[in-house]
Amino acid sequence: MLGAGILIALLIAIFTARTLYLWNRLRHIPGPFSAGFSKWWLLKRTLNGTIHMESAQATFQYGSLVRIGPNEVLTSDPETLRKMLAVRSPYLRSNWYDAIKIDPDHANILSERNVERHQSLRAKMAPGYAGKENPDLEESIDRVIAGLIQLIETKYISTAAEYRPVDFARKAQYLTLDLIGQIAFGKPFGFIDKDEDVFAYIETTESTIPVMMLVSAFPLLAKVFQSPILKSLMPKKTDSYGLGKIMGLAKQVVDERFEPDAKRKWDMLGSFIAHGLTKEEAESETLVLTPIASLAGSDTTASATRAILLHVVTNPQALERLLDEISKADISSPIKDSEAKKMPFLQAVIKEGLRIHPPVTGLMLKEVPPGGDTVLGHYLPAQTKLGYCAFGLFLDPKLWGKDSMVYRPERWLEGTPEEIRRKENDMDLVFGWGRSQCLGKTVAAIELNKIIVELLRHFNFTIANPQKPWNSFGAGVFIVSDMWMRVTKREPAL
Repeated sequence: MLGAGILIALLIAIFTARTLYLWNRLRHIPGPFSAGFSKWWLLKRTLNGTIHMESAQATFQYGSLVRIGPNEVLTSDPETLRKMLAVRSPYLRSNWYDAIKIDPDHANILSERNVERHQSLRAKMAPGYAGKENPDLEESIDRVIAGLIQLIETKYISTAAEYRPVDFARKAQYLTLDLIGQIAFGKPFGFIDKDEDVFAYIETTESTIPVMMLVSAFPLLAKVFQSPILKSLMPKKTDSYGLGKIMGLAKQVVDERFEPDAKRKWDMLGSFIAHGLTKEEAESETLVLTPIASLAGSDTTASATRAILLHVVTNPQALERLLDEISKADISSPIKDSEAKKMPFLQAVIKEGLRIHPPVTGLMLKEVPPGGDTVLGHYLPAQTKLGYCAFGLFLDPKLWGKDSMVYRPERWLEGTPEEIRRKENDMDLVFGWGRSQCLGKTVAAIELNKIIVELLRHFNFTIANPQKPWNSFGAGVFIVSDMWMRVTKREPAL
């Protein structure tokens, strides 16, 4: 008994000493008191789906550098983020990224922590993600958007005599998933055509993404989930539903593309292969094209679409000005990307939607390099994890004005050329920066330009429940449901 008591006392002493050591090394960084001793502050908000907003509130209270865990610090300062994410930055990806390695045996472009391998993957994949080698890119996007418009016209138009509410949260996901299928593999997955969650894919991913964020907060859990015992319970390519089904479809497509007599196709996967992606790499990267693996794919485009539409249709002044611009512009039907870029208020509406509700809020923790670094006047020891506070950056009154919490597209058209350029440079951080910049930025911009114009030129949208327009859970990306809307046909169409 005495020996057991000594052992317990020794373990308590070791735990206490380690806790005090971790607290002491970053005690000069302001933040919630409990964050210095444990990950409880971080864990609670991750489980509640509120980490994106509460970490922002912490930056408003404590400053642009805030401690949220024993070894975790966030920043909302744009210059610090650009320095940390620069191409030649000594900051490296931390084990936070292990949580988004869907295939335990192979890293993908978003989970790869080795700089050389990551840069090699980016070089092979950048042309495909940018759509530069797809001569049918715009037409492909137009076809999928037209499918959504037809679906709404057929099933969800309300009249004075009949109310047909539509959950736009789900329809936005159908749209962007089918867009990824079309652009990446040459054909949509069939979500819009069937008007249902094909293979229960969305249901599966929405239950998995919060687990991934929990694992990212406690990276040791990644090793547990990737252990041989639990690995057998993970999705498999032979599954008939969920992520496993998509994995199986991806493998089937990749197998076909690598057959000896296979002809090159001018879609995203075709570009990847043409630029040297191996079969093994291609199988891994096709999963990155799906929202659960990427945290930067269709779920984020869907999130941006929802946020932009919600804010513009609930802001009569902005909506009236945008509709006036659409009606007076000399544009095609469907609109071309080159035409949309020349519509200043449309661009302001999109930028303001991305600002007030950034679609990617993962902490994306990097490690402070050997020798440490001084950030915003505070010394950070080597191996401290420094991350990104999206809402803290994009809602900061010091950067965006006292009305930073207000959706006001006009802010993008106000100020001197230098002030507008500064805002746009800061806004670019919504897509990452440097070697971490989103490769799909160009295609995402084309999609948003077209989606917003085509929806508003055909339909009137009204939020069914203004007191609670949607249910939203923050997990690095947003899991949104019950965005019920009343839709009527715009007569005549713009």
